[in-house]
Amino acid sequence: MDKLKRDFLSISDIKNEIDEILDLAISFKNGKITGKPLEGKSLAMIFQKSSTRTRVSFEVGMYELGGNPLFLSSSLLQMGRGESIADTAKVLSRYVAGIMIRATSHQTVIEFAKEANVPVINGLTDLEHPCQALADIQTIYEKKGDFNRKLGYVGDGNNVCNSLLLISAYLGMDISIATPKGYEPNEKIINQAKNISKETGSNILITNDEKEAVFKADVVYTDVWISMGDEEDEEIKRNKFLKYQVNTELMKLAKDDAIFMHCLPAIRGEEVVTEIIDGSQSVVIDQAENRLHAQKAILYYLLK
Repeated sequence: MDKLKRDFLSISDIKNEIDEILDLAISFKNGKITGKPLEGKSLAMIFQKSSTRTRVSFEVGMYELGGNPLFLSSSLLQMGRGESIADTAKVLSRYVAGIMIRATSHQTVIEFAKEANVPVINGLTDLEHPCQALADIQTIYEKKGDFNRKLGYVGDGNNVCNSLLLISAYLGMDISIATPKGYEPNEKIINQAKNISKETGSNILITNDEKEAVFKADVVYTDVWISMGDEEDEEIKRNKFLKYQVNTELMKLAKDDAIFMHCLPAIRGEEVVTEIIDGSQSVVIDQAENRLHAQKAILYYLLK
């Protein structure tokens, strides 16, 4: 691969191609792109964290595009017993056309991208989950038809929240985020999104008031309160998040035709009640399906 190889570590890496990749995802879902465009190419998929949707969507997506997905648990790789990221990235670059990594630390994918000679894809880190955000905007577009909308996010200002904040800013979509004090999104990403919004017209609100965030929202979004790696502070954190539960009362503050979104896995009775996530306004299964189509679009865009 030459020096023009593209990586997808953050939503910012595709800031000028979001519409193009969204169109690809929709085309894949509608069956307008056929054939085996990645035939003969392999994707290394490294997992430092457990996964359902990321693993299956990338594995099936690569297979459907004609390529060969390779599941690699980091604990079973030599890097699990001390081999450097640089050596692993350089060697894998000689074998495969691309590397997807689901990592504990965002710095890990940055280092992989620096050392690899093939495209590196962020399958989730502690800072961002850009693949999820792409599937999310595909779902919003399918359900609402445009991005002249308000997304109300309540809960933890985590990796998913960070990526949603960025992609909303780039698309000019309004986003209001409510978290407990001290659990806001990453400060640098907030500032970045606000700077982007000056050009795109996105209205960004970061608040501790859950009612303000979802008021007149077209989309209500939440995620688990206890992310992978946060288990040590589980009880302390849960108590701080109680009023941020998406329940019938909170959902009533959104627009009557608002949709409910969750990136899954969900803890029913915690961040969302069963009546909402399994109710008529919920689109979480469609959202999960779109991970496959968005992943195929990313693979096609980076590896074809």
